[in-house]
Amino acid sequence: MHPCRLVDADFVDTARYRYANSVDLAITPEQLFEVLEDASSWPKWAKVITNVTWTSPEPRGVGTTRTVDMRGGLVGDEEFLIWAPPAQMAFRFNSSSEKTVQAFAERYDVVRTPEGCRLTWTLALDVAGPSRFFMPLGKPVMNLTFRWFLKKLRRYTDEKYAGTDRSATAS
Repeated sequence: MHPCRLVDADFVDTARYRYANSVDLAITPEQLFEVLEDASSWPKWAKVITNVTWTSPEPRGVGTTRTVDMRGGLVGDEEFLIWAPPAQMAFRFNSSSEKTVQAFAERYDVVRTPEGCRLTWTLALDVAGPSRFFMPLGKPVMNLTFRWFLKKLRRYTDEKYAGTDRSATAS
């Protein structure tokens, strides 16, 4: 594993390469956090992820760690910088299997809505080597991919919580 620059949560707002996309979900913010905490759910909607392993014990919080395996062999050792259910979470890569990943962070902002909640997912990174020349060209494809992941999340949560009472905590 290659060490990454240890960025703080503000990196998602200042990074050169950042992607922000939103989705409206018909579940409560609390239900969304149930999904985000469930290691087995990530590969079902974020199709680039093949495995998530929590590497620190519960309860989850700032400093919690996990390892995420992705298609193409990318592995990231993550540390949570914000853990504020049901409103927000953020994490960074402390190390990556790819030397080109210099810094990486994601933030999930959740706002309660009358229909459930709205998730805004912001991903930010800094890369080295030839990758930095391709990042600007790939932005439309990356955003399209992330929007597709969020549509898959919507389908996943619609199926998972079908028939449940979503109004109990939605007011």
